[in-house]
Amino acid sequence: MQNLDIRKAYLDFFKSKGHEVVASAPLVPNDATLLFTNAGMVPFKSIFTGEVPRPTPPIRTSCQTCIRAGGKHNDLDNVGYTARHHTFFEMLGNFSFGEYFKKEAISYAWEFVTEVLKLPKDKLYVTVHESDDEAFEIWSTHIAKERIYRFGDHDNFWQMGDTGPCGPCSEIFYDQGAEHFNTPEDYMGGDGDRFLEIWNLVFMQYERSADGKLSPLPKPSIDTGMGLERVTAILQGKFSNYDSTLFMPLINEVAKLCGKPYVYESGASYRVISDHIRSVTFLLAQGTTFDKEGRGYVLRRILRRAIRHGYLLGIKEPFMYKLVDKVCELMGGHYTYLNDKKAAVKEQIKLEEERFLATIASGLELFESELKNTKEIFSGEAAFKLYDTFGFPLDLTADMLREKGLKVDEARFDELMSEQKARAKAAWKGSGDKSAKGDFKELLEKFGENKFVGYEELKSKSKILALLDEEFKNVDSLDAGKEGWVMFDVTPFYAQSGGQCGDSGKIVSKADVLDTEKFHGLNLSLVKTSAALKVGDEVELEVSSDRAETARHHSATHLLHAALRSVLGTHIAQAGSNVEADRLRFDFSHPKALTGEEISKVENLVNEWILNGANAKTQVMELEEAKK
Repeated sequence: MQNLDIRKAYLDFFKSKGHEVVASAPLVPNDATLLFTNAGMVPFKSIFTGEVPRPTPPIRTSCQTCIRAGGKHNDLDNVGYTARHHTFFEMLGNFSFGEYFKKEAISYAWEFVTEVLKLPKDKLYVTVHESDDEAFEIWSTHIAKERIYRFGDHDNFWQMGDTGPCGPCSEIFYDQGAEHFNTPEDYMGGDGDRFLEIWNLVFMQYERSADGKLSPLPKPSIDTGMGLERVTAILQGKFSNYDSTLFMPLINEVAKLCGKPYVYESGASYRVISDHIRSVTFLLAQGTTFDKEGRGYVLRRILRRAIRHGYLLGIKEPFMYKLVDKVCELMGGHYTYLNDKKAAVKEQIKLEEERFLATIASGLELFESELKNTKEIFSGEAAFKLYDTFGFPLDLTADMLREKGLKVDEARFDELMSEQKARAKAAWKGSGDKSAKGDFKELLEKFGENKFVGYEELKSKSKILALLDEEFKNVDSLDAGKEGWVMFDVTPFYAQSGGQCGDSGKIVSKADVLDTEKFHGLNLSLVKTSAALKVGDEVELEVSSDRAETARHHSATHLLHAALRSVLGTHIAQAGSNVEADRLRFDFSHPKALTGEEISKVENLVNEWILNGANAKTQVMELEEAKK
């Protein structure tokens, strides 16, 4: 089974069971609570919570790329030092949104591991929640009861958050053999490596309320996850994911670059590099760029951690970019966009390597100097200087100290960081905290998304479906002189999106429309009333005359984007924009400043399209299609 294409076999298997195969969603999720997509169910979260209707067909399967390197789910510190931690991994999953439940999920899982993967049945064990008699009985039709273990909430109960969908889960374990693992922790439920969890089946059958009460869901769902790297290692008879064919080609490339053979016992740096290049390549290929904050900063941390491990191997020149070819060779067959973005990814990595290598020697000199005065806790001031002056992320400093059995004064580092941020400009604040407290889900369930007609007309007759106060709570009316949010059945007001500011205008004889934003798919307008408004009122709406200028500038950003891609390459991706009536700003990712010649080419191309009267039309399409 060593040569089995597990990814394809999994997707084909569930396709044969009626599941729709969906492509891996972007690593940057449409979810303000997450830095990265960190599990296979993330793209389906809004379906599980009921925010959007279940799809047709209501059963899906995917191989989802995931990142765990920042925020709550952060495996960065362990990568390279354990057999199975990764910043980047692929999660195989099958999902049912109220269609099938435990019996089918368990049967499918057992059939796949025993008949497709052909794992020996005498090597398999199962766990269920201590209260889940139903799952226990279903499993007992496939596997001997003495191989089914019951555990409590800590091990076998899954929940999305403090409230919301949740339920018991069941896990399949593979016994790697007592002859290889025989520590006191190598038992089912222990912390040893003998019994390896390979597949988790989550039975979402409850809704947890704020008081902790569990109520049965009317349509229970299934969410499963199986790590591709872990299963690959098992099928290839390896006790570490890094010894499998997913990583060894990369590790061998690192060995060539440093001129030293890889030895597992002392090979943490090789493993760190082989893992991190996968994360860096995929994030850059999907449009994330190196930055001083947010996701771009996590990307920078990952690369700089790898560069430092290359430094430990004696590599003191840019080298990570040379590994991109091997990543594309290994994974570009399934993720074809890697090949399209390869040249741009290599260029961005090389430039970032050159920046860090210019300061790493001085930073390491400061680190070693401060180390002489450190007994247990490394100075927070020194750690901050390493960060601020030499570009050493805090976790890189902590990583270096861990190797020496020391810790860093993170509290003092955080104080200094806060002081610096207080001196800097206040960070941009979006509407995420607004939407967290609004009655939007209730409106979405009651009315669905309201209709936008602003591409066709700037005036319309509409009906007020709902009113929200300044705290985004449903109200029946807004008195004269008050501010609040209005949901119309149809609206000509464009909601802030794609960098274009939201429309303003008026409700004729009743209110000024100050702004328009989108919350959970609802187009809502912020108004200041001159007369009372009530739910159910029939009103006339007019968009401000500024819209025409704003629309022109919005069209200009599309022309500029297309011209940049034509002149510089298809790696160009919009990183942000601001579109107003009197100005526009377009942010894009490119590894170096444009030359005068490149700027002239872009300008000439945009002007040519304008003078030729290029046809403008509006189309709504899937994100991946739009990217093409």
